[in-house]
Amino acid sequence: MNSLSLKIDLDFKELLKVVKQLSPSEKLKLNDEIWKDDIEIPTEHQKIVLNRIKKSTASPERMLDWDEVSDLPIQ
Repeated sequence: MNSLSLKIDLDFKELLKVVKQLSPSEKLKLNDEIWKDDIEIPTEHQKIVLNRIKKSTASPERMLDWDEVSDLPIQ
């Protein structure tokens, strides 16, 4: 396994420049490492999503086509 030890100060834009130099497989590995920690989704958020799924299943006509909606001007 390759190891790398850096102790440098970078702002976000500088870090982004470094990450963009990685190969696609390296970027995927980095992404996996970043999201490796278990992230707990709050119960309230889970309930909101489940409620929306239930509503869309019960009334599919409520759903809008993304291609059509995405072309609408933002108000």
